[in-house]
Amino acid sequence: MAEQSGRTGRTNHTDRSDQAERPDRWDLVVLGGGPGGYVAGIRAGQLGLKVAVVEAERVGGICLNWGCIPTKALLKNAEIYEHVQEAATWGLIIDSLGLDFPKVVKRSRDVSDRLTKGVAALLKKYKCELVNGRGRIARDPSGTGFLVAVTGPDGATQTLAAERVMIATGARPRQISGLPFDREVILTSREAMILPEVPKSLLIVGAGAIGVEFAYMYRVFGAKVTLVEMLDHILPVEDDEIALELEKIFRKSGVEVFSRTRVERLERTEHGVKGTLQTPTGPVPVEAEKALIAIGLQGNVENLGLEELGIAPERSFLTVDKIRYETAVPGIFAIGDVIGPPLLAHVASAEALAAVERIAGHERPPIDYGRIPGCTYCRPQVASIGLTERAAKEKGIELKIGRFPFRASGKGLAINETQGFVKLLFDAKYGGVVGAHILGSEATEMIAEVGLGMTLETTGREILETIHAHPTLSEAVMEATGAAYGESINF
Repeated sequence: MAEQSGRTGRTNHTDRSDQAERPDRWDLVVLGGGPGGYVAGIRAGQLGLKVAVVEAERVGGICLNWGCIPTKALLKNAEIYEHVQEAATWGLIIDSLGLDFPKVVKRSRDVSDRLTKGVAALLKKYKCELVNGRGRIARDPSGTGFLVAVTGPDGATQTLAAERVMIATGARPRQISGLPFDREVILTSREAMILPEVPKSLLIVGAGAIGVEFAYMYRVFGAKVTLVEMLDHILPVEDDEIALELEKIFRKSGVEVFSRTRVERLERTEHGVKGTLQTPTGPVPVEAEKALIAIGLQGNVENLGLEELGIAPERSFLTVDKIRYETAVPGIFAIGDVIGPPLLAHVASAEALAAVERIAGHERPPIDYGRIPGCTYCRPQVASIGLTERAAKEKGIELKIGRFPFRASGKGLAINETQGFVKLLFDAKYGGVVGAHILGSEATEMIAEVGLGMTLETTGREILETIHAHPTLSEAVMEATGAAYGESINF
């Protein structure tokens, strides 16, 4: 029976006639059950494909189990703890304040558990088979399709015959050369979110989103935090102005920040770690109870049978065309972190939808990688989309730039969230939004307005003429637009 697409309203015409004769053959086998893999499985099921998702651990991947979701639960705990520490500002009297850190960690794990159970239920709802184990791909000797050998936790192997295979195996943290993770003192983000207690001191190497979020959280919970970044400033992919302002806020709050600094030497000691930082002004010794290494990710491409198939990873990532997400081997697809930056859960999900809908015979516009929102959930939050000011100028785009500080926002003042600002970049010639950068409370929610505007090719005039509710933080987007056009009312 043809099935109506929930997303597009288009009728599915997948040919299922051969499946009565070959019930063991799958239209699609997905390796990895993260935000790319499970979304691919659900969408394939919705479109009438016979699909299986192979996952070695818990469905949901790093994002739901050890990344996006549980870290946001921890960060919310930190934010509330910080608010309570500011009780006097609100006219509240609190005689004592304590921290039950194991309970904080347990709450984050409970949130993760609830979501992963929900994803498993959705896979079942859309008749997507969930297979527990690790898969290895080989060509089917019959000459059509592929065989995926799945080795389960008990060591037993089952083989899935598939017309197509999608690799969504994600990525894992890179380690510093010569300094392997021991996961007790030298940590990845996975161990950092389930520590039994708050360390007295924490060295964080790498100040991307992961490093910055953990720096904020553990600083609030009482650790002495040292944050090291090799590039010019923390959050190096963000707009310079935004990142430097956050760096200033971090330093003021007590985080020791070293930018343009590399770790010259780092070793484990009886009491933690010690080493030397090579800063712009010379070497600086460093010691800490724990070290979190957050210098980036590498793709999970090992033991998949890729070499035998003729697929060669480049610097640990797979190469695909960005329309169908097919590798150099027809019938083998790849999505998400395993195909390289941007390494974001929402990108993996978008790629899954794009790939599956094309596999099912539907047309859809390609993903515009220039309009991917990026978010960092420290306090204040950081969110951005489009080009930075530096990148826009390098492209020769003449800009109108508008800024609006949250200290001038009525809602910002009312809720005591006055740090940061909105910065919008407009094409001076055509009026379109080139980039948006927000540092402030709920920035990660506010960025969606600009994202939708960019998709609809909204101009600055149209944003300015859109009535924004008062008082809201989102008014800052309108006010920043007004500043770009010389029409700001409240600043």
